[in-house]
Amino acid sequence: MLLQAALFGFIGGLARACVGFTKYRYNNKKIKFKSNAFWFTFVASGMIGLFAGLLVSTNFALALLAGYAGTDLIENIYKIKKKTKVMI
Repeated sequence: MLLQAALFGFIGGLARACVGFTKYRYNNKKIKFKSNAFWFTFVASGMIGLFAGLLVSTNFALALLAGYAGTDLIENIYKIKKKTKVMI
């Protein structure tokens, strides 16, 4: 189950990278394509998506969306947890 959530998160991260790349290419037609930057961003987005998918591993559709949201989701979960004080 965790492996599938990670896979769906990874796919969501890759989808976000593709959308970002398409948007970048559409707005910046005169800039030369840098394949190293593209592949780094593609893999990094996938890995961030994988981690985000694992955070919400209860539902595969939610893992896919979490993977797409990526760093935004991770940052907000951290902020929520940071505000919560643990009393022992």
